[in-house]
Amino acid sequence: MPAKKLKDYLDRERVSYEVIHHSEAFTTQEIAAAAHIPGRELAKTVMVKLDGKLAMTVLPASYKVDFRLLKEAAGVAEAKLAGEQEFQDLFPGCDIGAMPPFGNLYGLGVYVAESLTQDEKIAFNAGSHIELIRVSYRDFERLVQPKILKFSVQAA
Repeated sequence: MPAKKLKDYLDRERVSYEVIHHSEAFTTQEIAAAAHIPGRELAKTVMVKLDGKLAMTVLPASYKVDFRLLKEAAGVAEAKLAGEQEFQDLFPGCDIGAMPPFGNLYGLGVYVAESLTQDEKIAFNAGSHIELIRVSYRDFERLVQPKILKFSVQAA
């Protein structure tokens, strides 16, 4: 079952969503294959620190964060990857690395890669390594109200 906090929020906001069950997978490539969805539709969450403050970035699975671009786009002096130990306790009910991209539910700023906004629907981890939730990108943007920036590049 998806993280209760997320499911309750989507239900309360009357958002139509689909739960996709898949075999246990940890990398975005494994998840996309196990769930039988295109990699461009799979949104991944990458936790970062912007000037020492935790934030959530959300980008297509086939892309990676370009920290130089993120630093410039966010207007910060420093942008770097956050270590798991820095955020593992922020997402109760979620497996490490499987937190949904709803930073607004956890008091975190959310930055969405401009490239993700082109998708009609996005799927993302639902708090575990065996489930995804798929929603319309429009609903995601309405609920999360992320800052949309150009900070990702196609992974090699």
